[in-house]
Amino acid sequence: MNHQHSYRLFIAEKPSLARAVVDVLPKPHQKGDGFIRAGNGDVVSWCIGHLLEQAPPDSYDERYKKWQISDLPIIPQQWILLPKNSTQKQFNILVGLIRQANDIVHVGDPDREGQLLIDEVLNYCKIPAEQLRAVKRCLISDLNASAVEKSLNNLRSNHDFIPLSTSALARARADWLYGINMSRLCTIKGQSRGYKGVLSIGRVQTPILGLVVRRDLEIENFVSKPFYEVFAVIETKHHETFKAKWLPSEACAPYQDEDGRVLLKTLAENVCERIKNQPALIENVSNKKKELAPPLPFNLSALQIEMARKNGLSAQDVLDICQSLYEKHKLITYPRSDCRYLPEEHLHQINGVIAAINHNCPGLQDAISHADLSIRTKTWNDKKVDAHHAIIPTLRKADTHKLSTNEFAVYMMIATQYLAQFYPNYRYAELQIDVDIAKGKFVAKANQMLDEGWKQLFKVNSNNQAEESEPLLTKLVKKGEQAHCIDAELVSKETSPPKPFTDATLLSAMTGIARFVNDPEIKKILRETDGLGTEATRAGIIELLFKREFLVRQGKTIRSTDIGRRLIGMLPTVMTVPDMTAHWESQLEAISHKSMSYQQFMAELVQSIFQLIERLNSVRFNH
Repeated sequence: MNHQHSYRLFIAEKPSLARAVVDVLPKPHQKGDGFIRAGNGDVVSWCIGHLLEQAPPDSYDERYKKWQISDLPIIPQQWILLPKNSTQKQFNILVGLIRQANDIVHVGDPDREGQLLIDEVLNYCKIPAEQLRAVKRCLISDLNASAVEKSLNNLRSNHDFIPLSTSALARARADWLYGINMSRLCTIKGQSRGYKGVLSIGRVQTPILGLVVRRDLEIENFVSKPFYEVFAVIETKHHETFKAKWLPSEACAPYQDEDGRVLLKTLAENVCERIKNQPALIENVSNKKKELAPPLPFNLSALQIEMARKNGLSAQDVLDICQSLYEKHKLITYPRSDCRYLPEEHLHQINGVIAAINHNCPGLQDAISHADLSIRTKTWNDKKVDAHHAIIPTLRKADTHKLSTNEFAVYMMIATQYLAQFYPNYRYAELQIDVDIAKGKFVAKANQMLDEGWKQLFKVNSNNQAEESEPLLTKLVKKGEQAHCIDAELVSKETSPPKPFTDATLLSAMTGIARFVNDPEIKKILRETDGLGTEATRAGIIELLFKREFLVRQGKTIRSTDIGRRLIGMLPTVMTVPDMTAHWESQLEAISHKSMSYQQFMAELVQSIFQLIERLNSVRFNH
């Protein structure tokens, strides 16, 4: 092997990442076609996202060009990947470089897609097994030179990441099997009902559409009902007064709705009559001191939800802004993260990050001067950090005037959330007085702020209502004391319909999907980290539903269209509720932790596709 050919090849996920790697390699740099050679002979090349894609059905058999129900389900025995047309040239360059390289370093983004994206190219090249085992993995989550250099000095064995890659592979194949078979079946069924377009089905997109359709229908069919609350006005022996709310007893259950609201007016009127001018016994007085820790730094969806709430930005807007802050401006760490914790080695960087924020956000200088950098919240935790960590500012000091208004707003938000880690807990007292009047139970509650702590960072404007209700007179009232009910108030209210989804609430629904899952077993499986789709894909899936014209925006709200509703209406429930997808997501997670095998997952999946096709086939579709 001559010297020219023995080189170390770095394969980055995309050109911006490749440039960051080249920048820390020895000069002079020599630009080639689709690669760059460093002074020490190292070569850096790149993918442009996925260079390979799943082959279409007709690659497996010509007859699949025609869509017919009798061919379903289409289940490939040997999966075929094809180079994408748009990036064919770069693919060929990369394959040539891989075949000649001595050592290979995998520099994909630090998540399951980034892992698969480069592994699939390596597998496609069929390089010898011992060379494949020797591939190194470089995890980069900050594109600034010092951080990249550190990552290059901490290479790991790519072999350790096989489970992550397998999980991504299982996801890609599951999406293909489900999407292709179900879309074909539904489109053929739709055509028999006179619908001309393609009815696309996806394991994540369809349940999301289902969430929106069901919410819209619930709003439209909502009938408002009046309900009633009773308040006792109580005077203590010190002639102080306070109000306590009636808590209906078990006996009132037949007159309440599922949320415990009293629907019968005469019942409430009756209570008012019974308690007026009656003695009131103070049964209990409690004053609990409580604390609320600062919120953890952001992962992508938490940031998207926050920016949608505060600035009305869509999930896709926030993702695009974050990519720009990460790649172009190098002001934040890897944005497609699903983790909200930081590795303990980051403790050494606190002063640097704070100095960068101080320089980049003059508006936070005062907040920084009041921060206590010795505070350690539960954010720093190696056990909670996998391939990537929470999104935080990098050490980079930049001219933030060059940022767009929204870029600066997102950077500010990330910086403020980081800063909150160095503020004390929010402390408050939870006050409660329990009162017995004529055998009825009444409760007065109030919260009183004791120390604002980290919440002072998030005051939007000075005229915000304080979070406190009127202070309760717990100091003057003692347990066992007699007081007097001097009046009763009957308040009538109306039940209100659920609110339509917005960008923020739809994302929250996707990340906290367990709330919408019916099956208690699956509810249990879904830990907090699980959701529908992954951090990197959620925004794209929501956008896809708009593109297909299944969803539409009305002002800030997201509504389903007539086509979207008709699609959900014609599908069996199991395909339109999140249970099945949520269950798959948790299995994919299990594959990446080696607690489930790829074979087991695929076998179950194929079986469920057979069952679904059978069910859909037997459904009579009517207008």
